[in-house]
Amino acid sequence: MGPPYPSIPHDEVRELVIDYLGESTRQYLAAFREGQPARFEDTLLETRFRGSRTVYAPGRQDLIRDMIPFVANYFSMSWAAPRLFGDRLADFEADLRGLLSERSPEGLFWDWPGDTELVIATKP
Repeated sequence: MGPPYPSIPHDEVRELVIDYLGESTRQYLAAFREGQPARFEDTLLETRFRGSRTVYAPGRQDLIRDMIPFVANYFSMSWAAPRLFGDRLADFEADLRGLLSERSPEGLFWDWPGDTELVIATKP
């Protein structure tokens, strides 16, 4: 049995942000998705720490969110900060809420933020 509510439409929201903020935002997100040039563990081997240990924390798989924290979460992203929208902020938020309402008339979404991987620097 699947989740009780639809998944958050992250890809559609990103496209909406790009529609408002332009191609430079698309390029930034594409570069961000490519990731870091090296894993943190490898980088730490080259520092005075000379090592690391990794701890995994499993994510919750039963997280249900409504629109309020979801919208706030997107506005907390550097690439979708409210100041970037200028005088179009209210229009963007209305379009975002409209998109979310189309996907879930109840305004509730299933979310799985993923597992957390903690890389802790260690000294020998």
